[in-house]
Amino acid sequence: MKNFIKSLKDKIRNYFIAGILTVVPLSISVYVIVLILKNADRVFNIIPEKVNPKTYLPFPIPGLGIFIVVFGVFIVGVLVKNYVGGKIVAFGENIVYRIPLVRPLYSAVKQLLTAIFSQSNDTFRRVVLIEYPRKGIYAIAFVTGMPSGEVQEKTHQKVINVFLPTTPNPTSGFYLLVPESEVIPLTMTVEEAFKVIVSGGVVAPEPPRRDISFFRRPERNKELKATSTEGSIRPEPINSSQVREDK
Repeated sequence: MKNFIKSLKDKIRNYFIAGILTVVPLSISVYVIVLILKNADRVFNIIPEKVNPKTYLPFPIPGLGIFIVVFGVFIVGVLVKNYVGGKIVAFGENIVYRIPLVRPLYSAVKQLLTAIFSQSNDTFRRVVLIEYPRKGIYAIAFVTGMPSGEVQEKTHQKVINVFLPTTPNPTSGFYLLVPESEVIPLTMTVEEAFKVIVSGGVVAPEPPRRDISFFRRPERNKELKATSTEGSIRPEPINSSQVREDK
């Protein structure tokens, strides 16, 4: 009888948790979408009444503000891409760069957006493990590229650019220069890594597609070769050519 009651309690608990995991994410998603649709229509408040589409509509259309904003951004992009529009933007940027307080903010935002929307490479190329904040403690990070010039010349080892995000907000974090010999590659995707970071490790990634236990720093390779058995996958540490190919 006790086992039956315990089993019943476990089933009720599991069903309830399954319901929470289904209802809560769906409810939050719907709430956010509705909130965006409502606030997006506020864009009509800055449009003159004579040219405001809302004036001529017989009934309100939810989400029309989003369409207006997207269409406006598209038109600006078309104008900027032609010769005259490019010259106007360049002239405006020259003025902005002369303003002391505005210049660094504008430059940082533009560089960030350029990196995010660049079609030539991915902002986060691959997921890695690094020892941070001290030896023996590991953190998930992202390889963002290879430094060049003075930074690379004055380091004793060849280093790579690594972004270490914070939990639960991965948009903030630390920019680190890590020796490529001390970086441990992971097989998880960038999306899976973000899920792990945002959830604080609660959401586990899919099982690795290959045995990553053999990804170690070069100084450990000799020990691994001596103890590995047949069929083991040899480590493939990140190197400079791999990073350059991703660009």
